[in-house]
Amino acid sequence: MENKDYYKILGVSKNANEEEIKKAYRKVAMQYHPDRNPGVHEAENKFKAASEAYEVLRDPQKREIYDQYGIEGLRGTGFTGFRGFEDIFSTFGDIFEGFFGFGTSPGRRTRARQGADLRYDLKISFYDAAFGKEEEIEIPRRGTCESCQGTGAQPGTSAVHCPQCKGTGQILRSQGFFTISTTCGQCQGQGKYNPHPCKECHGSGRVRETKKIKIKVPPGVDSGSKLRIRGEGEEGERGGSPGDLFIFLFVEPHEFFIRDGDDIVCRIPISFSQAALGGQIEIPTLNGKKNVSIPKGTENNEMIKIKGEGFPRIRGYGRGDLIAQIFIKTPKNLTKRQEEILRELEEISQKREKEGDGWRKILRFEA
Repeated sequence: MENKDYYKILGVSKNANEEEIKKAYRKVAMQYHPDRNPGVHEAENKFKAASEAYEVLRDPQKREIYDQYGIEGLRGTGFTGFRGFEDIFSTFGDIFEGFFGFGTSPGRRTRARQGADLRYDLKISFYDAAFGKEEEIEIPRRGTCESCQGTGAQPGTSAVHCPQCKGTGQILRSQGFFTISTTCGQCQGQGKYNPHPCKECHGSGRVRETKKIKIKVPPGVDSGSKLRIRGEGEEGERGGSPGDLFIFLFVEPHEFFIRDGDDIVCRIPISFSQAALGGQIEIPTLNGKKNVSIPKGTENNEMIKIKGEGFPRIRGYGRGDLIAQIFIKTPKNLTKRQEEILRELEEISQKREKEGDGWRKILRFEA
């Protein structure tokens, strides 16, 4: 798909509502409809462009992606526009018949139609997002009726040519100089109908079903990540190809770790003596506990970085880092001996400050 301004094609603002978009499409499509402009290549291109614009802007999800990322974002959803007039008429045939007074050519509605895409929201844990997982999910969808094998006819019977439209699927009516074509109400444009509809699917050829599908969640995903499983959407009609399944991921928060891109941030408490003297402490990571050196004189809120202990980079190589933010715990409920030691430490500290340059500077400032 080339870069196009769908709002400009339909002549609407970016704040246009659904009804305004539909009205604008009717106007443009009516002007450039191929039945009104036979053999005019420019009109055909404008008709296709308007139909593509309407297909995107009428769908809230596609419209949101287009507004944020443009045509490139739509490619990620699998939308590639229409292959020709047949696709357009099979998708918007009811609009043409209802508002224009003419519709598709006889037989167009008997073409195969691709199945609808499906969406499934999957919640995964913080660790599953970091390491990936395989999971079996159940997808509710419409599938082919096993009783009639999708024909819509009761077993032992078959569809017959519609006597109302003589098998064309269309009813022609003359109004002055014009001949108006509308969908046959008896066969719904199929040209055939089932006098004995299947009892399981009530003649539709499709039933509600639940299908189990095994999926693989790659390591490094985040909330908002999307997986596309081709061919696992709803089955197509009249031999059409199935749609796709889109899985939207939602990662549950962790009680200790916070994700920052590919890095992981956590807060690590240490004692006053550990901060002053330094030493080794154990820090939890996604891969278990690791020993980390605390430098002497560590200050509150200092950061210690542990390389390669973050999330895998889903669009690159390696992993992010684990960033430990140090906070120093103030001791409470001290024993008598602990108080004595701290008071002795404070006396020594004050004496050293008085003897040092820092205390002399303070005295000069006060003077």
